[in-house]
Amino acid sequence: MAVLHNIRQKSALIIVVIGFALFAFLVPSIIKNGGFASKNNSIATVNGEDIDRIEFARQVEAYQQNMRGNISTTQAVNRVWEQLLSQKIMEEQIEDLGIRAEKSQIRQVIKMQMSNNPQFLNKAGVFDENKLKEYIASIKQTSPQMYQQWLNYEGGLAETASQNIYANMIRAGVGATLTEGEQAYKMENNTMDLRYVQVPYSSIPDDEVEVSKKDIQSYINDHKEEFKTEASRNIEYVLFEEKASDEDKEEAKNSLNELLKNRIEFNSVTNSNDTIAGFKTTDNAEEFVNVNSDIQEPLRFRFKNQLPKEFADKLFNLEKGEVFGPYQEGNYWKLSKMVETKKLSDSVKASHILLSYKGTRAGGDRTQPEAKALADSLANVVKQNKSKFEKLATEFSDDPSAKQNSGDLGYFGPGQMVPEFEDYALNNPVGSVGVVKTDFGYHVIYVKEQTDKERAVKIATVSREIEPSETTRNQLFNEVTKFEMAAREDDIAEQAKSSNYKVRTVRNVKALDENIPGVGEQRRVVQWAFNDDTDKGDVKRFDTSTGYLVAEITEKHGKGLMTPEDASSKIIPILTKEKKAALIKEKISGKTLADVSKNQNKVIQTAKSVNLSSPTLAGAGNEPEVVGAVYALKEGETSKPIVGNKGVYVVELEKKSEAPALDSYLPFAQQQTSVRRQMATSRALDALKDKAEIEDNRADFY
Repeated sequence: MAVLHNIRQKSALIIVVIGFALFAFLVPSIIKNGGFASKNNSIATVNGEDIDRIEFARQVEAYQQNMRGNISTTQAVNRVWEQLLSQKIMEEQIEDLGIRAEKSQIRQVIKMQMSNNPQFLNKAGVFDENKLKEYIASIKQTSPQMYQQWLNYEGGLAETASQNIYANMIRAGVGATLTEGEQAYKMENNTMDLRYVQVPYSSIPDDEVEVSKKDIQSYINDHKEEFKTEASRNIEYVLFEEKASDEDKEEAKNSLNELLKNRIEFNSVTNSNDTIAGFKTTDNAEEFVNVNSDIQEPLRFRFKNQLPKEFADKLFNLEKGEVFGPYQEGNYWKLSKMVETKKLSDSVKASHILLSYKGTRAGGDRTQPEAKALADSLANVVKQNKSKFEKLATEFSDDPSAKQNSGDLGYFGPGQMVPEFEDYALNNPVGSVGVVKTDFGYHVIYVKEQTDKERAVKIATVSREIEPSETTRNQLFNEVTKFEMAAREDDIAEQAKSSNYKVRTVRNVKALDENIPGVGEQRRVVQWAFNDDTDKGDVKRFDTSTGYLVAEITEKHGKGLMTPEDASSKIIPILTKEKKAALIKEKISGKTLADVSKNQNKVIQTAKSVNLSSPTLAGAGNEPEVVGAVYALKEGETSKPIVGNKGVYVVELEKKSEAPALDSYLPFAQQQTSVRRQMATSRALDALKDKAEIEDNRADFY
């Protein structure tokens, strides 16, 4: 008590000390980020204009909501960024050029979009601009929120119209002359007949050609634009997966076996012991499964081909009440009990009319009693005259897909419909009409056709997942922690080798990457790799969905040119082909095609009607360099060795056929113009992006 009294007396002092300690803890982070006054709220800067971080985050969130969660945050960030970057660059161009969408243009777009809206049509069914003006004036007075939405809508149309004007200006500046049209015509229609000998690159073994690091660096220096790269990291990692031990598997199996037996439980209400039926003796197998199984499956009839293939024979031939198992299927131990057998059609054709109501999965404006009354009424009409079903389905059904087919659902079998619907369709004779309630609403069902009946089984299955125990998880955590500590003192690869772990290498990880090959989405690993405090050789442990990952930074590369190591996978095949081509050309001798064929022991091949537009050689594939070089030869002339995609060629031009001259090449010029204009705007935008001064801070926030 004396201690508590002293604490109360000095509480103010203690608060000050704690506050000072927290302040001291935060000071380094504050200084690192530019001091107290610095607060970077910019996700990026494009040509001197900041993009606000908060607004960007709102757009990312909205995009994810529109995608209904089927996209990761990083994917959403990248897509919003691309849209926003294009918008900013386009806006800058439009502003500089003084492009403005006039009111008349905007009104014309509105007229087109609203032309089918009944609210703005006159008695003749024609769009009435006065009605639109009345509507705008009305919401301006009565609903400021709706009026603001309308203004935003108009603003969006104005922006779109301006962008269209800019795009049309770009396209208008792109075209093809009549001379270019003539060239296109000749490239398509001038043809050549060739004879050639191909010496493939595969004729030279790879070990006869050496590509050095110096060769790769020289190629990079000569092609700098191709090998520019962002800052990147190379990572090595070891993956530790949480797996159930043999003891864990046996424990799961034993716990499942215990469910077979009856058990005694004390009932506090009756102050006596109750006997709880086990799986073997229970009269309500479905409820037992729902209470005790790790997998809840609907209890429905299945045919033999719908049972697990490995155990189908044993399961299908069980007697009523007989239990099979435990048996292992995937990562589960299972017990299965035969509940019922029956002769059923494996396929049925039916139609339905869905009548939804408020609160159902299909939604709707009706109340439940209204939907039920309408369903019963329609069912009575159909029972008296089934020919009316299609018309009623088209008029009343709330199932859009079935409504298009007059309610016809086609053929389906067990397991393809919701249980209540399926039970009616499979268990009632052809011609039956009835009303069934499901989570979607009330269905008027008409059974049209059924296949021959065969044996089906209703089997209840209790499943127990095989998963690592707490002891196993703790053992793995200790193992991973020891490895992490050892790897910090030594190279991760050496530690993994001594412990017989598999090391995986990932090269060229970029700051905004999300996935680590072999693991999947691991954004935290990438963020750590690009943290200012993370250095080459640093090691860290990360949690994964299946265990742990211990990673080490093996290389840090800044923005610039790729290293020979990172570019080697792209450059080595190119240089290998060049070196092989040089060796092949040295070996080729002879003045005629027959001489080359004999000298290289290769057959002479032919290619007919070859043109420049589609430079393909029969038996060799696409070879534009070869075809282009041969086009310059005279008939009967044989080329010198030509380096192609798949080998070195010697070609003889047998015949060249010139296409007849046309009175006008305008159609071909127009065709070329159309092709060029299709990509004009996107190419212009790409060029503007390359030219723009962009400071991208996305990786600091995501």
